[in-house]
Amino acid sequence: MSTVNNSIQDNPYLKNLVIGNTSQTTQSTGAAEPNNELGKDAFLELMVAQLKNQSPLNPTENGEFVAQLAQFSSVESLDNLNNRFDSFATSFQSNQALQASSLVGRSVTVPASQTQLPANGVVSGVAKMQTAASEVHLTISNPSGAVVDQIPLGSLPAGDHNFRWDGKQLELNGQLLDWQSSNESVPPGEYTFRVNGTSGDGSEQFDTSLSAQVSSVTMGADNKLTLNLKGMGSVDFDQIEQINQ
Repeated sequence: MSTVNNSIQDNPYLKNLVIGNTSQTTQSTGAAEPNNELGKDAFLELMVAQLKNQSPLNPTENGEFVAQLAQFSSVESLDNLNNRFDSFATSFQSNQALQASSLVGRSVTVPASQTQLPANGVVSGVAKMQTAASEVHLTISNPSGAVVDQIPLGSLPAGDHNFRWDGKQLELNGQLLDWQSSNESVPPGEYTFRVNGTSGDGSEQFDTSLSAQVSSVTMGADNKLTLNLKGMGSVDFDQIEQINQ
């Protein structure tokens, strides 16, 4: 708003008005810092005062007045935009909280290496192969670190590969593997999943995402939503990759 500021400096009345307002603020608070920023109301008041006190011999140019009106319009538009954005942000947070609460009791897939095998249920997961690899194995361990199964997946191309494990059999990319588990079945509980293979860089471990049941939802002081997952712990709401059936 350089035009308005220049007009204030050139107009003794406006200059005194601004100084007077600053002095009153300082006196009333005792230690308040001068506020050099004009709100829309003060901006309009100063512009009207400028018109009332302009010199008849040197009135404000039409172009300058139009420019000041445009500046006022911009200030008003920005203020309205800020209010609308605040309203939108509040509405978005409320909608997100409603969506999160509807997930309680459902299964979601998030980046993880540990989750819980539910009773009479399955663990859904994704092996994220950054590169193609051969001799790929899925190793499943119990909480004490003992390996309960090591399942050969063969050679896999780069990309995401979906698997489902029920404690005994494994389904990979929709196909049941022709593979015999070394265990009759493993009990429900927490298990760790690791995917390893051999690529051009040698032995490599690949990232996994796993399913878990949402037990509750927490909203923090900063309105950040956190999902509490069985056998996995807490994860941010925005980490959800998939909502399962």
